Amino acid sequence: MKEKLWKHISAVRTQSPLVQNITNYVVMNNTANALLAVGASPIMAHALREIDEMVALCNALVVNIGTLDHAWSDAMLQAARRARALKKPWILDPVGAGATSYRDQVLSRLIALRPTAIRGNASEILALANANQSRTKGVDSTAQSSEALDAAKALHKLTGAVVGISGETDFIVSDQPVIQIHNGTPLMTRVTGLGCSATALIGAFLAVTENSAEAVAAATALLSIAGELAEKNSNGPGSLQMNLLDKLYNLTEDEFKNTLRIEA
Repeated sequence: MKEKLWKHISAVRTQSPLVQNITNYVVMNNTANALLAVGASPIMAHALREIDEMVALCNALVVNIGTLDHAWSDAMLQAARRARALKKPWILDPVGAGATSYRDQVLSRLIALRPTAIRGNASEILALANANQSRTKGVDSTAQSSEALDAAKALHKLTGAVVGISGETDFIVSDQPVIQIHNGTPLMTRVTGLGCSATALIGAFLAVTENSAEAVAAATALLSIAGELAEKNSNGPGSLQMNLLDKLYNLTEDEFKNTLRIEA
């Protein structure tokens, strides 16, 4: 598995996929820089009038509902429709799922357009799958990632999407055996938007990888390992963010394989 995942990382670096991001104001700069650091090319475009052309131009689509409004939700829905029509991969980040009825209504319509992958924290995945009356604390999870496994399986069965659950242990749920990744550092939770960066990176990997579960696993492992190694030279969340970007850019094959802790 380690060899396969590293090949996917190398493919992103050499193929430089073009990734369209309809994402939130908070993380645009973070996610664009993360994509550039791994070798991908980001486009941050959400104007409804150019959506059809932009989706056709790009290799993958990232939809992140963090800062919703009516104009952006219309753009997200149109982009997802266009990606599906063109058979291009797209990933949904259900930020704050369960927090408001409007957010859940938009998510319901997006889910119906069958994303290739979905990535969220445990509370978001629970809410999205309607597994229980899970409450979401803003965009932070109030549940452990393992608590959302059954919900993720139900969500995969409903949509066909590969489902990534972020947390102390990251889980990737698909029609293949569940993948567990045990990397990262608690300090990463003190930097805004790293979950959103994970989603954006998954978009890049979906663009170059036929096996969607491996794409989600490779992107998740890459970011978690970069954060874990970056912490060694960081004094806090500010320096972690800088060092993490550098590590995404210069991570070596030996570092990746020697650090990765994975069960599949």
